[in-house]
Amino acid sequence: MPEAAPPNVVVTGAAGWLGQNLVRDLVDDGRSVVRCLVREPAEGALLEVLSPAVQPVVGDVRDPAAIEALFDGVGSATVFHTAGVIHPPGTTRPFFDVNVGGTRLVLDGARRAGAGRFVHVSSNSPFGANARPTDRFTEDSPTNPYLSYGQSKLEGEELVRKAHDRGDLEAVVLRPPWFYGPHQPARQDQFFSALRKGRFPLIGDGRQQRSMVFTGNLVQGCRRAEVADAAPGNAYWIADAEPYELRRIFEGVREALALEGLPVSGKLRPVPRLLADVAVKADTLLQAAGRYVQPVHVLGELRDTIACDISAARKDLGYEPEVALVEGMRASIRSCLARGARL
Repeated sequence: MPEAAPPNVVVTGAAGWLGQNLVRDLVDDGRSVVRCLVREPAEGALLEVLSPAVQPVVGDVRDPAAIEALFDGVGSATVFHTAGVIHPPGTTRPFFDVNVGGTRLVLDGARRAGAGRFVHVSSNSPFGANARPTDRFTEDSPTNPYLSYGQSKLEGEELVRKAHDRGDLEAVVLRPPWFYGPHQPARQDQFFSALRKGRFPLIGDGRQQRSMVFTGNLVQGCRRAEVADAAPGNAYWIADAEPYELRRIFEGVREALALEGLPVSGKLRPVPRLLADVAVKADTLLQAAGRYVQPVHVLGELRDTIACDISAARKDLGYEPEVALVEGMRASIRSCLARGARL
């Protein structure tokens, strides 16, 4: 990376899916201090063995005392704010407590510490779904948040933008879609297992488009956003080179599983789009009552095209995704097998 990158960094959500990949990359880059916010001591121990530079802070992003400890003595460090809730257990409240309230606390802690650039990892969800399979979100697309998660991530983005506009911080927002890659959570293991056995539903004909992002590509986007002169004050879509049809994503996972020596059985099972439409209505009613049911939410979201254009990130950040679907899925599967996951 260019010499403009400061020696010290702060990473929230450091034991998460993106966080683990990012911390490893920062350590490989020889950063002097990598201050990591983790929720449990075991998570800190997992990262601490990577390098003496890694300094775990155990605490919750919603806890002011933990945020104060996180920024203590780091000076003008870059902040990578990757912490967030995607699938909370049972209730929608954590979306706002973590994705909004936690972001507010991290912004305030970074400001008080005199931190350098603030790279905020948002989502595609503030923009909902594309109207047509051929459409692509750009940085100028209007927001249309999808249920509680989308609203919470939109409010988080707005906090970051306001902090930048006030001159509190030099901030950049990144908008990644669906992740895949090493260090995935258990819910993704279940997705792989179901696809391997031909038991995961394909909504309609599967031609709906989905942008995805390999975690290594997203790490590159984070690192480019840290140093690119054009980045501050802007938001960028960060994804693989092109969107994939949903059926190609499912086929790509099955291909990757087979290439890694895992038996693949059954066939992709198309189900009527009506099933997803019913799931969306149920999800909307549940979330209006403050409840969150992950299988219902995921099923409903699979009906839509959610695809973006990464031209601005290529132009302003010098971002260039290097890994595509099957290669990235193979890396993810190898990571799962290495930690003993049953796929």
